[in-house]
Amino acid sequence: MEFLQLILAGFVGGLVRGLVGISKKIRDKEPDETVEISRQYLAITLLSSGGIGLLVGVLVSDDVRFALLAGYAGTDFLENAYKIKMRQQNL
Repeated sequence: MEFLQLILAGFVGGLVRGLVGISKKIRDKEPDETVEISRQYLAITLLSSGGIGLLVGVLVSDDVRFALLAGYAGTDFLENAYKIKMRQQNL
């Protein structure tokens, strides 16, 4: 059951990150500009950010809180983990 919780926490963190990105797009529009977000764009954004969050949440640890946080950070976390790993191999 705990593994399922980690997966779910990572996915939820990724979904929240996707929603934050979409809300920033809406917030940063010009006053006279209208923002139209298609259902396809919304679905792709949420599924991809949720999927990345799911993967990263599982990789983190056995703590659901960290899985949720890593799911939110998602892509940033993967990029930094890769840089750290490559730096360790080059030493």
